[in-house]
Amino acid sequence: MEDLILENRYLTEKVKRQTQEVQAHIDRMVAINQVASMVSQSLDLDRTLQNALKVVTNVIGADGGGISMIDPKTGEVVLQAQLGWNQNFLNPPMRVPLGVGMSGWVIEKDRVLVANDLSEPGDIPIAIKSFTDEAFGSIVMAPMHARSKIIGIISMMSKQKDSFSEPIVDLLRAIADTVGIALDNARLYQQSVENESRLSAVLQATTDGIITTDQGGIIRTVNPSAERLLSVRAQETCKRPLHEAPIPKTLSEPLRAALSSREKSPEKSFQVNMEDGRVLLVFASPVAEENSTLSDNVYDGWVIVLQDVTHLREAEEARAQFIQAAAHDMRNPLGVTMTSLGTLQSITEDAIAQEVIGVALSGVNRMQRLLDDLLHLERIENGYAFTIDDVDITELIYECLAQVRPLLREKSQTYSVDIEPGLGIVQADAHWIGRSLTNYLSNANKYSPKRSHIILKAFEQQGFIHIEVTDNGPGIPLDVQSRLFERFYRAKDANTEKGSGLGLAIVKSALEAHNGSVYMRSKVGDGSTFGFTLPKEASF
Repeated sequence: MEDLILENRYLTEKVKRQTQEVQAHIDRMVAINQVASMVSQSLDLDRTLQNALKVVTNVIGADGGGISMIDPKTGEVVLQAQLGWNQNFLNPPMRVPLGVGMSGWVIEKDRVLVANDLSEPGDIPIAIKSFTDEAFGSIVMAPMHARSKIIGIISMMSKQKDSFSEPIVDLLRAIADTVGIALDNARLYQQSVENESRLSAVLQATTDGIITTDQGGIIRTVNPSAERLLSVRAQETCKRPLHEAPIPKTLSEPLRAALSSREKSPEKSFQVNMEDGRVLLVFASPVAEENSTLSDNVYDGWVIVLQDVTHLREAEEARAQFIQAAAHDMRNPLGVTMTSLGTLQSITEDAIAQEVIGVALSGVNRMQRLLDDLLHLERIENGYAFTIDDVDITELIYECLAQVRPLLREKSQTYSVDIEPGLGIVQADAHWIGRSLTNYLSNANKYSPKRSHIILKAFEQQGFIHIEVTDNGPGIPLDVQSRLFERFYRAKDANTEKGSGLGLAIVKSALEAHNGSVYMRSKVGDGSTFGFTLPKEASF
């Protein structure tokens, strides 16, 4: 009988303990849910700090508390919120260097610290001496985690000693990460708002026109300068696809061609002539997040920068008109000079005289080629230079390669060709399109080192045929890229190579006369890609 009574008593105690454990677990879950509910009510960082501190202090049953965040820039633990303290440690905020005091121990060990008698802190000293004047008897400090790293510490204080039992410590340990995640989200949101505010201020103040699109080509931003340059209104332009927006076709069509490239880094720069006579310089750059799961050929969006360079074009045209007029006037004297030198060369047998005459003829021939290029530009821009016919793009590409192959062999350069099948026939002037591609290939040969590799690609994208030549040259600084297609412009690093500075200008004029466009991409030290587009369908 006594054994049965003892067994019943044992079972009763066991059930009571289990009930208490279940209730404690339920209470713990309720407390965690209560904290999670309270701290997720706002993304405002200050409000989240205060809400978190109040609810955790209440759940733990503490007399005071504090939340500190790690500042990675200064290498300090900074107090962000306090409750139940006599002194104000927030203005200025209390700062403790990483690795110092109790907070340093918590972060270094990544463990909860319990000091149930602050009058004798033991081996871990209190870093801020004035904190001892708060007359707290005990403290518990738990690390807060977010995204697999410690972002700060939450501390609970009591005026009594021995206030924090193991169950309370376990509860705070469980609550700390919930608070940490909420605080980190609020901090990221605040940083996002601040960044957006700064970006908005820049967009409003800059004199450059800026348009941004998402990955689907939907316009998201049009700043005031872009509104003025394009005579559009942001509210009528945003949230519309680029090709449907009220942007002048003189800009939208070359933009569509530029943004259709399949390259991994298709930064583009080109000029467009507006119908009112203004000239806009356009930079188009893709935007991609570092951890984007999108494919290599899809971007999160585009940033398009517009600059009014009409004054530069006017100066260029005035200079070109003067030089072209001079070129016409110089052709006859140069012809007479060449004839005279040829006559002298044929009648003299003196070796020294022959050498001097040869040098003179070389110089005159170079001048003649320069004049020819100038006159070619004039004829192209006036529409007199073209013979439009059916042109097989693939066949034309291989003909151009055959012309430059001896130059490649001289420098032991290799090349590869990637032509998309089925490019077919286009309506164009084979001579000038071929000359444009030969110019690109010759420049690649000229500016690439010996034994380097040159890549030629041709493909169709959104109704345009793209032809691109990529070299292994020194690369071109961004600040000069937009001027490379101007007459006579030569980058400083290119001055060691011979040339008139008209080759790329001729390419640009020839392609624009075909309703195509030119573009280039380059990074210093990483080579360059020069390309042009031709409309697939006839546009003459």
